Amino acid sequence: MIRVMKLTVIGIIAGTILAGFLKIIHLLTHNDAYILLFNTDYIPLLNQLHNWSVVGIIFHFVTCIASVIGLFYILKALGIEYNLLAYILVYTVGSAMLFPLTALSEKTPSLTNFPAFIYWTSGHMIYSFAVGLMVKRWL
Repeated sequence: MIRVMKLTVIGIIAGTILAGFLKIIHLLTHNDAYILLFNTDYIPLLNQLHNWSVVGIIFHFVTCIASVIGLFYILKALGIEYNLLAYILVYTVGSAMLFPLTALSEKTPSLTNFPAFIYWTSGHMIYSFAVGLMVKRWL
């Protein structure tokens, strides 16, 4: 139970780092990759809720927490739960694979917005590095 609580805290901290990075990029470049982080247009039921910012923020952090807990236990089953490179590869490649979801909304960058793709993927690489380091140090 304590391990799950620590993984939850890791998800919240790393999720905050990811959101902060993409917010800074948004403020500096006006690129909308940040908006994709909280967008729920492509999720049935969630896309019906009118206060998208609150729902999006909750969605983002629930996703961060669930992915940290889930990935930790998958990597643990493989005996590599403390391997930083495993976190970096899974989250970076995974985020690159999720970028096409941007095509499902008019609020997010276009699928052909290469800078948005780079910011999105770089932000998730930073997220993965933060997750991996905290797992190594706290668990």
